[in-house]
Amino acid sequence: MSTVKELILETEGNAHMIDITEEIRAFVIKAGIKTGSVTVFVQGSTGAVTTIEYEPNLVKDFREAMERIAPADSDYHHHQTWGDYNGHSHIRASVVGPSETIPVISGEPVLGTWQQIVVIDFDTSPRQRKVVLCARG
Repeated sequence: MSTVKELILETEGNAHMIDITEEIRAFVIKAGIKTGSVTVFVQGSTGAVTTIEYEPNLVKDFREAMERIAPADSDYHHHQTWGDYNGHSHIRASVVGPSETIPVISGEPVLGTWQQIVVIDFDTSPRQRKVVLCARG
C-alpha cells in the first residue's frame, strides 16, 4: 500500500530552512501506515531535504557551513550558462540531496528526540517549492 501527497511551500531563498516534521507525522497517520517508510522529495535542482536539530543557532551554523562549502561570491561556470548567478545554490543542494527516506514503526516516523525533517531552499530568491511525500507500508 502506498499513499502520495504534495506540499507547496513558500520559501525565502538563500538557505531558508522549513521544518516539515509535523506535516510528515500527520501524513503518515492519515495514510494509515503502521510499518514501512515515508520518502520526502523536493522538486528542483536548488532545493534539498535533510534532518537536523531545528533550533535557531544550528540553523545559523548550517548556513555558515554551506557558505564555506560553496561560497555565494565565487565565480561558477554555471553563471556563464544562464547568467543567474546561483551556481552555489546548485552545488549546495547537490551536496545535501533532494530526498530523505524515514522508517515508520508503530504508525510514527522514526526520528531522534532532537531530529526534525527540513526542506531547504538554496536559490537566490523566494520560490514556491513542491515537496512530494510517499508513504509505503
